[in-house]
Amino acid sequence: MPNAIAYAPPVTAPVTDPQLEYACDTLILGIGNLLWADEGFGIRALETLHAGWRFGPGVRLLDGGTQGLYLLPFVEACKKLLILDAVDYGLRPGTLKIVQDGEVPAFMGAKKMSLHQTGFQEVLAIAALRGWQPEKVVLIGMQPEVLEDYGGSLSDVVKDKLPVAVETAVRFLGTWLARPEPRPTAPGPEERITLDSLALATYEAGRPDAETACRWGDGRFVGAAENATSEEIPPVPPFAKGGTLRYMPAALPPLKKGGRGGFNDASGAA
Repeated sequence: MPNAIAYAPPVTAPVTDPQLEYACDTLILGIGNLLWADEGFGIRALETLHAGWRFGPGVRLLDGGTQGLYLLPFVEACKKLLILDAVDYGLRPGTLKIVQDGEVPAFMGAKKMSLHQTGFQEVLAIAALRGWQPEKVVLIGMQPEVLEDYGGSLSDVVKDKLPVAVETAVRFLGTWLARPEPRPTAPGPEERITLDSLALATYEAGRPDAETACRWGDGRFVGAAENATSEEIPPVPPFAKGGTLRYMPAALPPLKKGGRGGFNDASGAA
């Protein structure tokens, strides 16, 4: 009897599995990184849109963050795609630029600001190779002003343009028969699309000021030097934007026996 070839079952279901609820008529996708100032424009624009408007059946609002290829099944399963993102067009900060249909992939990767743009450019390319043929694709892109500010919020010039971005999105969605309507009341907790702790006002209020924030290292490790002697560690120069950090350890503590590192909790205790 000839040997039969055994095939292992797939580890995961295909991304287009009809049992998975990815399908929608219109996908409104905010992408970006809230932790890097104007990189968070796409998420903040999505939040602002969600706070002020509701839509008819078949419309999904999705905080895509920096998920990259994990967004593929959502993209493949929509007929119309509206993207909100910070894009370096090389224009004046705060400039809003609209790109449509076949031009969108090129602009998503023209001048990459972070890995999520590389990932999403690949999402569009792979979806197209797999046969995705959307009716409409629109990118509402914002020219950022500040990116190199870890933990920062939107710059004023970008934040001031959020209403314009939302108005532009609503105009397109109206022509797509997404039935946008102004909300009579704010969305309830069951309708939230991002974590409450990441809401714009909460996020901005929770950031330490420049005098106390550690903007360049892990505070658990840096803070361990508080108990060291001056001979063991060199002084650290002042921050460029104000504020100082008193010490920085010359070397990390040794590994504990059977442990992974010199610290075992968030407080930095060894």
